Amino acid sequence: MTQWEYARLEYRSAGTLGADRFMDWDAVFHDNDGPERWGTDERFDDLRHLNRAGQAGWQAYDRGAVFLHTEPYRLFAVTYSLRRPVE
Repeated sequence: MTQWEYARLEYRSAGTLGADRFMDWDAVFHDNDGPERWGTDERFDDLRHLNRAGQAGWQAYDRGAVFLHTEPYRLFAVTYSLRRPVE
């Protein structure tokens, strides 16, 4: 039977820079060692961070999104659930 180790990748709107504040995104990786900041992107580009997790053996198995309740709706955060087999 396979045993799994679990982690999550939070990709959240930084909300810090002027009128385009929802265009900057912070990536934070959480595992058993605690949170690790993976950087800020100027636009939503989570593929680079998902590839980094994949190179470390992590598999994404779920994705949850949070929207701001404004007009128009804006994506505020995306959380990826990750797992990898324990050796």
